[in-house]
Amino acid sequence: MKKILYRSTNRKARYVDFKEAVLKGQPADYGLFMPIEFPQVNQYELNSFKKKEYYEIAFSILSKFLSGEIPEEKLYEIVKKSYNFEVPIEKINENLYILYLDRGPTCSFKDFAGRFMAGVMEYFAKENDLNLIVLVATSGDTGGAIANAFYNKENIKVVILFPKDEITEIQRKQMTTLNRNVISVALNGKFDDCQNLVKRAFNDADLKNMNLTSANSINISRLLPQSVYYFYAYSRLDFKKLIFSVPSGNFGNLMGGVIAKKMGLPVEKFIVAVNENDEFPKFLKTGKYKPVIPSKKCNSNAMNVGHPSNLARLIDLYGGWIYDERDDSGRVIRYGVIKEQPDMEKLRKDFISFSITDEEVEKAIKEYYVKYKIILDPHGAVAVCAYEKSSMKEPVVSIETANPGKFPEIIKKILGFEPEIPESLRILISKDENYFILENDYGKFKEFLMELR
Repeated sequence: MKKILYRSTNRKARYVDFKEAVLKGQPADYGLFMPIEFPQVNQYELNSFKKKEYYEIAFSILSKFLSGEIPEEKLYEIVKKSYNFEVPIEKINENLYILYLDRGPTCSFKDFAGRFMAGVMEYFAKENDLNLIVLVATSGDTGGAIANAFYNKENIKVVILFPKDEITEIQRKQMTTLNRNVISVALNGKFDDCQNLVKRAFNDADLKNMNLTSANSINISRLLPQSVYYFYAYSRLDFKKLIFSVPSGNFGNLMGGVIAKKMGLPVEKFIVAVNENDEFPKFLKTGKYKPVIPSKKCNSNAMNVGHPSNLARLIDLYGGWIYDERDDSGRVIRYGVIKEQPDMEKLRKDFISFSITDEEVEKAIKEYYVKYKIILDPHGAVAVCAYEKSSMKEPVVSIETANPGKFPEIIKKILGFEPEIPESLRILISKDENYFILENDYGKFKEFLMELR
């Protein structure tokens, strides 16, 4: 099978193979890498997934993209090691199913991408005798998952930026208690500020010799494995077509599903569930895109994103082109400029989107505990609320992205008691933290990175 090449959504950078896309993280034109073609999964193979374990499905899907990049036996080893935890699907009522993606080591769906990415990057670093510095911007759960996945990986340092005042204590401690090759930075700013600093660093000529790459969903190796759990859901449910309600912040989770659909998974519709950062539902309604800058602070904190990076990929797949206008230094002077309008009719056919308030989240957490004796985390509650607003008559799979134990303050406020905290989180409480605090200033961030040489 021939190698699949990757192009930039900004259409100015040259095509690259998977290894180069992973190690670069982002194209030189500030776009995002996308495969030039999507390998297909036929009905016979889809049916075969019903008898396979999660890691076996992952190998089947990911080997289609990585043919000629990583030896099959090594890829199989990576996916088997990455997916050694359960992935439950629970029927809640006649029309609602919940896909739980919170059973990995950091109790977040980010484990599905982070662990695979760490294995792939370690393989490439060793094979090419490289010392990599992985830059990560996080709004909550990504940082912990990446820190855990890359901890003690050979030839790799990880630098994680998080908004200082917008994550929970447990989320912070998942990043700041590991040390060794994991360096945590609290930024006096928003997630979008963290993300912008990371993007500028990739294309800074002064940093070219530092082998910088990304572990955010701007990196294609974070995105591809997120397609797998959509195939897994299909394999465990007896539905001819699927509808997913997807809690969406930076839209990596959603794009995983879109990739699965492009590969042949029979997805009828995606319910794009966002919090009060409502730029996408307004865009679907009006056809005009206006980022929420600065982003709004909500109790579903990992979704506090006012200008999702992966929106560039989504619009690209529907025939459009969106980019951030930058000056000669790489600083953004205008966010979310639509140069070519996507096919809005097709977008509206495949997606519906709802913005959910903090009050609606709290109401849903309380109602679902009383009615079904389940505890939703705030992000999963956003997805459930969006499902209810959609008034869908067909079965819907709603995605639960994090364990409620990561949000004890919010759950206690709503239900009057703290949720059970998994052991992997409980052991963090007494650990010492070590992290840096920086202002939202690219010059200072650049100096910080240069001191890591």
